[in-house]
Amino acid sequence: MTPFCPIVWPEDPVPAEVQNCKICGLDTHGTRMVWGEGCPTAPIFVVLDNPGMRESREGEPFVCGTRKTLQEAAFHAGFGTEDLYVTYVLKRRPIRKYDKPATRRLCMRHLREQLLSRRPEMLFCLGDAAVQSVFDDPTLNVKSLRSTVHEIFSLPAVVSYHPLAVRRRPNLRTLFMKDWSYLYKLYK
Repeated sequence: MTPFCPIVWPEDPVPAEVQNCKICGLDTHGTRMVWGEGCPTAPIFVVLDNPGMRESREGEPFVCGTRKTLQEAAFHAGFGTEDLYVTYVLKRRPIRKYDKPATRRLCMRHLREQLLSRRPEMLFCLGDAAVQSVFDDPTLNVKSLRSTVHEIFSLPAVVSYHPLAVRRRPNLRTLFMKDWSYLYKLYK
């Protein structure tokens, strides 16, 4: 078996019609918009809360801990890079305080449009913030929704913990890996 090696997945260009979006106010944070990464025609869309850091302060691309944990779990579950596309509720990384519920509601329109135009076969929502936004219910959490297929935007959806939560709380790693294996079995 080939050993796991994290890589910088190719970034999907931001559509021209939304490149200068200012509706949520995150444009004032000084971070650039990231539409998604990986294979844009992939059958599975992995949804995270925001893109986090893709490059160092010097502008050099790198694989952050969140991406490394996500890629490693996907690799060990059996997924190839052509199977996955990672996208976000917020298309910009927030770097200071903001109205989280309002901003997520406003930014969900981009994700909905993205899903309608790309038509993936399945969604995999990672973390409470992504789950609450995608399911449009601030009371939901990953713990109560794991190991079940849900329907969102007429697509089957599975949920798991955010990779950063798994890094911070290693006791979640086994559950995270089980969720990736569950997703793989559903996919295959």
